[in-house]
Amino acid sequence: MDEEKEFDPLEEILRPLIVLLGTVAITVTAGLLIDRLLRYAARRRPGNQLPTLLRRVQMPVQVLLGALALHATYPLAHLDLPQDVMIRTGLATAAIMAAAWCVIRAADAVAENTLRSYARRTQDITRVRQLRTQLGLVRRIVTSVLVVTTAAVVILLLVPSLRTLGTSLLASAGVIGIIAGVAAQSTLSNLIAGLQIAFGDSVKIGDTVVVEGEWGIVEEITLAFLTVRIWDDRRLTMPVSYFNNKPYENWSRGGSQLTGTVFLYLDHSTPVPLLREHLEEYLRTRADWDGRSWGLQVTDSTPTNIVVRATMSAADADDAWNLRCAVREEMLAWLGRNHPYALPKISTAITDSPLGDRHLALVGDRSD
Repeated sequence: MDEEKEFDPLEEILRPLIVLLGTVAITVTAGLLIDRLLRYAARRRPGNQLPTLLRRVQMPVQVLLGALALHATYPLAHLDLPQDVMIRTGLATAAIMAAAWCVIRAADAVAENTLRSYARRTQDITRVRQLRTQLGLVRRIVTSVLVVTTAAVVILLLVPSLRTLGTSLLASAGVIGIIAGVAAQSTLSNLIAGLQIAFGDSVKIGDTVVVEGEWGIVEEITLAFLTVRIWDDRRLTMPVSYFNNKPYENWSRGGSQLTGTVFLYLDHSTPVPLLREHLEEYLRTRADWDGRSWGLQVTDSTPTNIVVRATMSAADADDAWNLRCAVREEMLAWLGRNHPYALPKISTAITDSPLGDRHLALVGDRSD
């Protein structure tokens, strides 16, 4: 009887196939059932995006269920292979990695749903950008911790030959922590700076900043670096610790509204009241002027010219930049058409060259 069991080819082939195919079928069915339930929940509550976002977890859930099911049903296959321990260790490893994958995907779905829900409930764009920055950093921290923890569990618990090494490492964790802290001071400082930025509200994703003389918009904040998209589409990448150690301009801090300034260097005969009236008329035709404030004043005077400062308010940095350029062009063009004598002039003089030739320096005296 034992010989018949030992050499029964039908049983040795069918049993593993039945166990394998049955486990896979049950796993796929469970994954499809979970997906159907999430679709049903999404249809019942269209305003809640969480069930739709959680559908991203379907693949890691199926991998997790399949690894657990195969690990549990593997003894039923009666394969009796020399690699049985290695196979079951691999299945357990896959289950642990799939569990971490599930948690990361679920955390991403919950964070995105929280951000969308908050964006629908509030009109304050600044708060939305702040929450987006905080959730982004928290997700990266959770992902990093899960990856490191999963790797440690796989190495220390599933590989017997390394358990003794793991115990020794844990026993000397204090010394290793001190050494690692000294060796990775910059990395740790950037990590702490990233948390301070996320929860200190000093700079957020979407803020308009001026850093190192470059004007741009904060595009991404990670645990180590911050990326600024400059106006000409270049990317300026800097360590996040920079924003805790050095001064910078944040034009979005306290609101996105700005006041633009244009300086004009004109002749003393400039009709300032007429120029002021034209500025008001022109601003009323501009859609990028928010109507809050405007002004035109003579801020300085020199023996050769006067300095006229025009100010105008705008809703954000982009509108302020475009409005400043447009006002500068319009004011100079208007003066050139109607009051050309108001444009700056340079005095002319007759000079003698070393060779005795007489030259006339013609430098655009518009009054002649």
